[in-house]
Order: sequence, then structure tokens, then C-alpha cells
Amino acid sequence: MRTLQKRYFLLMILLSFTYLVNGQECSDSGNSLPDWALGAFERPQEANPVISPDSVSTFFCPMQQKKVHWEANDTFNPAATVYKGKIVLLYRAEDKSGVGIGHRTSRLGYASSRDGLTFKRGKMPVFYPADDTQKELEWPGGCEDPRIVLSKAGLYVMTYTQWNRQIPRLAIATSKDLKHWIKHGPAFAKAYGGKFYNLGCKSGSILTEVVKGKQTVKRINGHYFMYWGEDHVYGAVSDNLVDWIPLIDDNGALKVLFSPRDGYFDSQLTECGPPALYTNKGIILLYNGKNRADSRRDKRYTANVYAAGQALFDAENPARFVTRLDIPFLYPKDSFEKSGQYPDGTVFIEGLVFYKNKWHLYYGCADSRVGTAIYDPKNSNSFP
Repeated sequence: MRTLQKRYFLLMILLSFTYLVNGQECSDSGNSLPDWALGAFERPQEANPVISPDSVSTFFCPMQQKKVHWEANDTFNPAATVYKGKIVLLYRAEDKSGVGIGHRTSRLGYASSRDGLTFKRGKMPVFYPADDTQKELEWPGGCEDPRIVLSKAGLYVMTYTQWNRQIPRLAIATSKDLKHWIKHGPAFAKAYGGKFYNLGCKSGSILTEVVKGKQTVKRINGHYFMYWGEDHVYGAVSDNLVDWIPLIDDNGALKVLFSPRDGYFDSQLTECGPPALYTNKGIILLYNGKNRADSRRDKRYTANVYAAGQALFDAENPARFVTRLDIPFLYPKDSFEKSGQYPDGTVFIEGLVFYKNKWHLYYGCADSRVGTAIYDPKNSNSFP
């Protein structure tokens, strides 16, 4: 672990001499996507929402020792991947155990589809707080906001948020079939002698690439790379996809890769979205921007609204930010995206999967339902 930390520290010093630090400039102008961006994504007609709350399904909660209606209140913020020829979503589901965001228990449900639009759902969650090694970090808030990648060896790696209603922690779990999982605990537990164990952190986006039609994780400069963070975007490296080392600056503080900016849709938060994508134009990070509610907000969009942006990083140095979009490529339009548990409106992107030569994007709608938008690379780049 220490060897990896030293190697990456030396690498970052070398790269700092090789590259000049760019300002947070924006490439797109007007209504066209720049050639590096992914899109345009279009909502399929009469398909959304693809997953909604279910007040009937029940589950025996091992923590409460009783049956609960585990997805009765909200179903949102899904991870997406491909398993045995089908798109699989692991979506966040909340019961009715509390009032308001963050006060209920979250578990992850399983849904599969052959067309990416019509999903068959499992009756019980496949990932949840239990009487296990992670119960103190996951109960009573639960397991939230997953992202999933596939290793070249066929192992599924999930980043998710452990929420005990005290500290949110970015955590790692692995599976071979998306139903039976091994929990590995907080992603940064071993880094720097445990310095960041109690850091409030979430939203892990591991770098992937598409090779011969299959999207899998990618090593860069000899390591796996993950973008993460909610208030700002940070980076981390790993040799095993389980133990992650956050990038730090010369003062030992977390290295900020890019941040919110006044007057734009991402004026309050820049929160990492689905797995990042390596392309011949550079690395694309899709992220969630939250608009401020004060005079520093983007007045073109509703106060506090979440919309989706894209940022570009250098292909050889994933920590080097290059540019980002000035306006969101996806923002709340439909009624169920504008109203729900989160009343100010949300399209919160977490699942991006390459399936049958198209990109399928899955997102939470106002923290209450799951929606989808699709991009066919045969189409030209433009905003939806």
C-alpha cells in the first residue's frame, strides 16, 4: 500500500512539470455538444419512468427482525451494467421508516431488461444493511447510490454510500452475479494510515473503456483510477479495485480536480455520476451539478435543481482537468422529474451502460423514480 502511494506521488510530481494547469474553461457554445462529449441523449417516448415505488413487495429485515415494505416510498439513483446479455439495474429503494430525505432506510433492488426499457424486478433487495461486519456503518440509514463496473476478469465492483445517519462513507463491494455480494468496507480505510476513514465521502466513478463492444475497467499509468466526491471532484488510485488511495496535494489535503462555479448549473455541487469513460478524445466524466438558491446561481434554471453535466480530463493524466460543458446535457423536464421526494427537481445520473451499440443512461427522478435516456452514436452530437 505504501509503495503504491509513493509511486503515485512521484508520478504526480512528474506530470505537474509536464502539464500546465488549465483554468476551468468551457468548450461548448450555443446548443451544440463539442466533439469530445457524449450525446445527444434522448428520452424514449412513453417509457419513463422505468421503475417506480412498489407498496406490495416485502422483505424480512435482519436488523429489525420483521417484514418491511422495502421499496414502498421511493425508487431512484440506479447503477447499471450488463449481465448474461441483459441490462441490470441495482436501484436505491427506500421504505417508509422515516420522514424526509436521509431519514429512511435504503436498500438496493435488482431489475433486468433485454431492451433497456421494460424491467423485470426482483421481489427482494439484493444488497442491504445486515448483521455483518459493516452494520455499524450502514444502519439505520442503509446502502445508497451505487455505481457498478466490470473488471476484465469478470468481477463486478460496486461503489456505494454507507449511511449510519452520522457519517456517509464511500464503500466497496464485489460480486460475480450481482446478487451475492462481498462487502469490503470503506474505500479509503487503509490509505495514509486511516487518515480518511471518518471522512464524509460518496459518489465513486471508476474509469472504464469500451473494447470490442464491452465496457470494462481500465488501468491508466499502471493503476485503476476513480473520480469521487460531492462538493468537489477528487481522484483516487488503486491496484486491486478494493483499497483506494485519495490524491493529495503538497500539504496533505485532498487534491481538488474541479469545483462548483458561480453563475452555472453546477454552482453549488459537482457530484460524480456514472463510471467515467476513456475515449480517443480524453476521459469523460458525467456528473451531477446542483444549482445554488442565492444570487450566485444560474438563473436559467430553477434554484436547487440537479442537472447533468460532462467534464473532460486528459487521457494520459486522469487528474488533469481540461474543460466542461457550460449548460447541462440533461435536466428535469417531465413532471415526475420535477416533483417527488426532492421537490425542486432532479435528474441524478448514476448508471451508464453500452448495450447493443447504444449508450443507455439511467437516473433518479426527483429522488422518487428511475428514468432513462438513450444515445445512439450513429446520430450527430446535439443537445436533446
